[in-house]
Amino acid sequence: MMRPWLATIAFFLLFATFGSAAEPIHDDVLYDQVRRRIANDRDVGGVNVEVTVTNGVVALNGSVKSEKLKSQTEKVVKKVKGVKDVENKLRVNADPKQ
Repeated sequence: MMRPWLATIAFFLLFATFGSAAEPIHDDVLYDQVRRRIANDRDVGGVNVEVTVTNGVVALNGSVKSEKLKSQTEKVVKKVKGVKDVENKLRVNADPKQ
């Protein structure tokens, strides 16, 4: 007698878990989250990076002091929920103001 109810409940729980797709995050929201994450990171905070977001893909432009900083900035951005990909166009320059 309990089995039909158990099967029905299991079906609905499964559907609720896997059947609903997560809402995509709007590019403006991603932009704000990426800028905040870069600014708050102890290693890359203060880096002057231009950020653009198109359909969840983040493009990074500008200059950084080292290859390590370039790589670290990309890693920080990839950790932001909703980022689909990162186009790291940062240039390594000993004097990042150039």
